[in-house]
Amino acid sequence: MYSGKRRFWSLTCSLAIILFLMTPMAFAGEADIKIPDLTQITFIGGSIGGLTILNIGLVVCVIGMIFGFYQYIQTKNLPSHQAMLDVSNTIWETCKTYLFQQGKFLAGLWILIAVCIVYYFVGLQGSTIGAVTIILFCSVMGILGSYGVAWFGIRINTVANSRAAFASLSGNPLSMVNICLRSGMSVGLLLVSIELLFMILILAYIPKELAGPSFIGFAIGESLGASALRICGGIFTKIADIGSDLMKIIFHLPEDDPKNPGVIADCTGDNAGDSVGPTADGFETYGVTGVALIAFLALALATNPAMGGKLIVWIFAMRILMILTSLASYFVNDAASKSLFTGKTEFNFEHPLTNLIWITSALSIAVTFIASYFLLGDLPPVADSISTWLALSIIISCGTIAGALIPEFTKIFTSTSSRHCEEVVNASRQGGPSLNILSGLVAGNFSAFWEGLVILVLMLVAYLVSQTGSILSLMPTEFIFAAPVFAFGLVAFGFLGMGPVTIAVDSFGPVSDNAQSIYELSMIESRKDAKEIVRKHYGVEVDFEKAKHYLEAADGAGNTFKATAKPVLIGTAVVGATTMVFGIIILLEGLFGDVVSKLSLVHPEIILGLLMGGCVIYWFTGASIQAVVTGSYQAVVFIKDHIKLDKKEASIEDSKEVVRICTIYAQKGMINIFVVIFFMALALAFFNPYFFIGYLIGIAFFGLFQAIFMANAGGCWDNAKKIVEVDLNQKNTPLHEATVVGDTVGDPFKDTSSVSLNPVIKFTTLFGLLAVEIAVTMQSAGLKISLACIFFLIALVFVYRSFYGMRIIGKQI
Repeated sequence: MYSGKRRFWSLTCSLAIILFLMTPMAFAGEADIKIPDLTQITFIGGSIGGLTILNIGLVVCVIGMIFGFYQYIQTKNLPSHQAMLDVSNTIWETCKTYLFQQGKFLAGLWILIAVCIVYYFVGLQGSTIGAVTIILFCSVMGILGSYGVAWFGIRINTVANSRAAFASLSGNPLSMVNICLRSGMSVGLLLVSIELLFMILILAYIPKELAGPSFIGFAIGESLGASALRICGGIFTKIADIGSDLMKIIFHLPEDDPKNPGVIADCTGDNAGDSVGPTADGFETYGVTGVALIAFLALALATNPAMGGKLIVWIFAMRILMILTSLASYFVNDAASKSLFTGKTEFNFEHPLTNLIWITSALSIAVTFIASYFLLGDLPPVADSISTWLALSIIISCGTIAGALIPEFTKIFTSTSSRHCEEVVNASRQGGPSLNILSGLVAGNFSAFWEGLVILVLMLVAYLVSQTGSILSLMPTEFIFAAPVFAFGLVAFGFLGMGPVTIAVDSFGPVSDNAQSIYELSMIESRKDAKEIVRKHYGVEVDFEKAKHYLEAADGAGNTFKATAKPVLIGTAVVGATTMVFGIIILLEGLFGDVVSKLSLVHPEIILGLLMGGCVIYWFTGASIQAVVTGSYQAVVFIKDHIKLDKKEASIEDSKEVVRICTIYAQKGMINIFVVIFFMALALAFFNPYFFIGYLIGIAFFGLFQAIFMANAGGCWDNAKKIVEVDLNQKNTPLHEATVVGDTVGDPFKDTSSVSLNPVIKFTTLFGLLAVEIAVTMQSAGLKISLACIFFLIALVFVYRSFYGMRIIGKQI
């Protein structure tokens, strides 16, 4: 482990020296992004200024953050049994240790960025210390934003898990569901509010000449933080999950048996992978998509700053309203759930979450049209075309409706009531693990087709609208070709139109999963005071079997909705990547001219770049799973050697050792992956910029289908196991063991490889803006090719290490 870290830091130090020498070219384009003077932008006939709208947004962000913290306090004040609180605190302490280790790694990455920024802006541009401090501060805020919301998410989840576990004993399943959903909504609102607060402050209160580099610094910080936390968390959680789950087969232990030393690590992993990863990823997604649109408008409408400024403020107005519509939808859904489910002891736990998504989608679309009419309705009409406000509203709504449709399509393949999950169970009855795995692969492949088709249709609608006169008239003559790019960026923006709710239903999963584990680890059924405490708080007699049934059902609903959020986030990466690639095209157009004609598929550079993107996606899938396989092997060996079946619970020391094993292999896997992604981007940009554009598009589209396939296949396997455990009540049977095997295959599919592709695509594209600019401004073709070869060889070394340096060490075959 430590030799790997030394290699990593020696490489990064060498890279820092190279970048130090080449930094004069590294930030020029980004520094030239000119944000329009927003004090001159007005709306509604001049009655309200653009800066006033942004200031109102700051107030809304504060309201969102206050609500998020209030939900945390509300959750913390709920009752729970002390034994459950103790387990929850143990999970929290191990999570803190993990977060501190990740924080150190992120600090090292930031130092490398800071060296380049200081050298360029102070040493070469002659900027003041105050100016470069602002840029550095924005890059820190990007990393700390991803890291901070991940910290908050993991904290509220480890508070809510014990309260949800205790609420399962109340006889009122709705109260348990509400705790899980309240926790998720708290994370979602806080995440979007903090991200929007930072961006408004940069846009409105940082000097215009510094806003461009500040936004890029902020976005790179976000992307670095999300990539590291998502990849490492995804590997960690699945090492722990597989190591714990295999004990069900080896020793025929029940779910989350306290004797199993892997259970605490599994609970920690639920938070590291399903809470830290998604919250950091979500923060980065909302930020980078916004930065991409701002950069597009600033570059494409540089000759018409008034229109560019008006559209930028309009975009931020939509984001501000997103917080309010999500908050309103949450209260509407809460009232509806109380009306529909209060007093019921049995109902489908997916329904309250589904209702929340559709309420939010409908309200968000309605507000989009209304607000756009008032803000953009005074734009001059274009002959024989629909109004500009209407066209823009339709395009954004294509993304917003995708945020509701994609979860519905995902449930077709992953819900416990879906025919595909039923197929997996039926196949497992006679075919065991073999047919279980094959039928899950079928579900994943079919899902990629249907969800890809949904995204395609919605992008097609956006494209058709972008060809109307009202949208084309916004583009300067030389950038008419970019109208569809702008539309696709708005679709990605619309994907996030109900962001807090998307994060909320995703965060439901780790709380419900942990609640089930805490119930078992607390050994509540053997506690003499359990019945009395429940009677005191809820006034009912305890029914332990019913409580366990509720927890299992909630976990199944959590699995489904963890699956629904993944295609939404990966969809934004792909659709939004097209907007970020526009920055590279503008750069090349300024240097060489006639760039668009050279991006045709008849040019071999583009085709070869597409193939290279596919190569890297499939390598990444293998490397991330290999890290899980090797770490799981070591965890299983340790657990088998140290489990004590004659004791009631595992020792804390053994549980900590499993956590240590997970951390080691998660970090080793992450270092290999990060180095390859980083150096591959540099190498290919230096080789040929057109090849690199093909590479970025290849990564985006290969990544889209690989991610959807893997996420939904994994979700299908997971909930097929849940059907056997809950609906059929056939634990510790051959059928159950077959579904456990399928679930362990699906674990790295859905929670490691697929989910990590979102930040990988965004980081590669965002860093690509800098990499191409460094490359094309170098005068020496020989030096450029030499550096490309060096960077490519470094990447290949770590590609090699990602398997041969991570192999399972056992007996020779």
